[in-house]
Amino acid sequence: MSLLRTTSCTAHFLRTEMKISGPILSPFLPRKLGPVQHEGAGSFFSGDSSLLRLLELCKTRSLRQGICAHSSAIKSGFQDQVLLNNLLLPVYASCYGIHQARKLFDNMNIRDVASWTSVISAYARCGNHEEALDLFEKMLGFGFVPNEFTYSVILQCASALRNYNLGERTHAQTVKCGFECNAVLGSSLMDFYSKCNMLEEASQIFTNLDNKDIVSWTTIISACVQAEDWGEAMRLYASMLASKVVLPNEFTYTKLLKACTSIGSNCSRLVHAHIIRLGIKLNLVLKTSLVDMYSKCHRMADALKVMKQTLESDVMLWTALITGYCQTGDYKEAITLFQQMEVAKISPNSFTFAKLINVCSDVPLPMLGKQIHSQVIKAGLAHDASVGNALVDLYAKFPSESDFVDCVRVFEGIVSPNVVSWTALIAGLVRHEHEPEAFAAFGAMRVDGVCPNSFTLSAILKGCESSKFAAHVQMLHAYILKSMLVEWDISVGNSLVDAYSRYGRVGEALSISREMPLRDVWTYTSLAKGLNQIGLHRRTLDMIACMHGEGVRMDDFSVSCFLSASANLAAVEMGKQLHSYSAKSGLGSWISVSNSLIDMYGKCGSIDEARRVFAEVEEPNIVSWNGLISGLASNGQFSGALSTFEDMRLAGACPDGVTFLLVLYACSHGGLVDMGVEYFNTMSSDLYGVPCQPDHYVCLVDMLGRAGRLEEAVCAIQTMPFQPGALIYKTLLGACKVHGNLVLGECMARCAMELDPMDPAIYVLLAGIYDDAGKLEMGEQTRKLMKERRAIKCPGWSWMRNTPK
Repeated sequence: MSLLRTTSCTAHFLRTEMKISGPILSPFLPRKLGPVQHEGAGSFFSGDSSLLRLLELCKTRSLRQGICAHSSAIKSGFQDQVLLNNLLLPVYASCYGIHQARKLFDNMNIRDVASWTSVISAYARCGNHEEALDLFEKMLGFGFVPNEFTYSVILQCASALRNYNLGERTHAQTVKCGFECNAVLGSSLMDFYSKCNMLEEASQIFTNLDNKDIVSWTTIISACVQAEDWGEAMRLYASMLASKVVLPNEFTYTKLLKACTSIGSNCSRLVHAHIIRLGIKLNLVLKTSLVDMYSKCHRMADALKVMKQTLESDVMLWTALITGYCQTGDYKEAITLFQQMEVAKISPNSFTFAKLINVCSDVPLPMLGKQIHSQVIKAGLAHDASVGNALVDLYAKFPSESDFVDCVRVFEGIVSPNVVSWTALIAGLVRHEHEPEAFAAFGAMRVDGVCPNSFTLSAILKGCESSKFAAHVQMLHAYILKSMLVEWDISVGNSLVDAYSRYGRVGEALSISREMPLRDVWTYTSLAKGLNQIGLHRRTLDMIACMHGEGVRMDDFSVSCFLSASANLAAVEMGKQLHSYSAKSGLGSWISVSNSLIDMYGKCGSIDEARRVFAEVEEPNIVSWNGLISGLASNGQFSGALSTFEDMRLAGACPDGVTFLLVLYACSHGGLVDMGVEYFNTMSSDLYGVPCQPDHYVCLVDMLGRAGRLEEAVCAIQTMPFQPGALIYKTLLGACKVHGNLVLGECMARCAMELDPMDPAIYVLLAGIYDDAGKLEMGEQTRKLMKERRAIKCPGWSWMRNTPK
């Protein structure tokens, strides 16, 4: 910079800011100031303080003009003045960055503790805490004694680095130097201990302070809010008001309002009233905190009222209001606000876009989500992690594969995908049944250096429903044990229990549940489902006592599992006890519990109770109707079952494949063959639109076979739109035995053996046909063939005696 330009800048500043007129170069000329002194900050410009005044004004009003003044000072020979350079260090750090400030510091011939503190503070402000600590060590090496401001900066570094040992050592040094009651250091110490989750130590520091200023009070209140000790934060606030020495400011209320959010809306309104009564200026930060508080308390009318009190607004304020409407489920108003935000020329940030995309994902609104995605691209935020995560989740929830391709494309566009990004992708792959790709993504995630969390592991374990992924579950189990996640995260343990229970490996599931420090209702529900799946219904009911012993309350899913076990055991008394519990606990209104009760009473033969429970269901679904029809049909009330089916039609409920299986069963066992054939022929018509499945053909063949209409049964098998299975041949084989049709029986047995040669029932039925026809030798040969092929019949079991029959 030339001397002419420097002088011009300085002259302009002196005229405008210091009200100096006339010649203005003279104060900077060496001939007027005499020799330069280098004895410290006390001697400065031989008594002339104009340049010092200039730099102080530059520091507060125009940083770049301070740089111009520095040029004049150098040319005037004042470059070695410590006080001048100490003032210039933060000016350079603010204008040109830490490197230029460090260069000035390194070129200083004379330094004091303020010089070192200034440059250390500059490094701390820009986040380079390691370099700040390195400079601090050099400062000590040169023999300088830190002051309270130096220690305050070091404590800030310790807080940022979560370096407890450094903070503790610094605390000890401050006590040794006699600073234990210093308000500046006290605030820094409280901030340090609060960030290390040591609220008790922070409170002790606050108690020991002699002169508690506004910063001290605000820091300790902030520490309580950070530790989620809302009651203590409010108690301190009340003490602050009662002391009448220091009154809260806007920063105090900004911290305090976060506590009000968790305490309740009444407390929120009280604190807001205090703000108004004390005349606290409603600046943008405080206004945003109030809007955020009312939004989280779901008082959107109050939030909107606060927003309209002043014209000042920014993107954080709009985002807080939009988030509030999203949390209350008023998605329409949230989108309207987003449109108003654009009209107000406020550019949305990544948080705004992420929240709106989450709305489109939850509602869902796929087209609006895609429109917002286009705006994200225009705003240049497509590579932002938070926005990318929301977009990945949005496209992953759409059913079409083309949208899922967009999901993968969005993920690939994220510059630095984090654990949320990977988890959203893995969950999407599982949802679209791309399990191998989900496991590949899990491996790539770890290779990329991103550590999976409990949500990641739970998401990928949900994709292990098929038994072919059992090996993957074991590998994930090993990883979880190695990372010790199961010891502290209950969701991971529950996911493992659920995975092993689905495979029928209840032993492993029980072992994992015992290792978990805590078990909840989901743990026991997964175990109950697994035990029911392998037929251990009595052990399922034993889980009720375990839950009661651990203080775990049953929910609608667990009650349904226990009712299913009672139904399969025909344990009507246990079922009645569960019915009573569900009524007392308010679970009786849940449709899943009602459906389970209908099923239980139907299987236990208490059909009147089943009807009574069904009548109490306000809006019975297809499962409710099927349960009642099944109960009636299984208890021999075939006409009642068909009558209920007609009631179902009149009620506007749409039957499904299970409904027609039950109807065909009722027609078959009730001897209503023609009616059953008519139901079968109309189920796939436009009237019902239920496609015929192999099980329906099996019921049709059974019905025709029982009535002796074997030729029609054979015709039904031949006209099936898919390949017949062994079961349908075996069903017709049973009918051939009943009606003594040897020729057709041999044909059906041959077809069934080709498909399932290890089924002993085929051999038993065929041997019975030979015996009934008087061909005992053929019957014996069939039994011998069964033994040679080792198609051994399993013995039956009695639930009453728990011994083989």
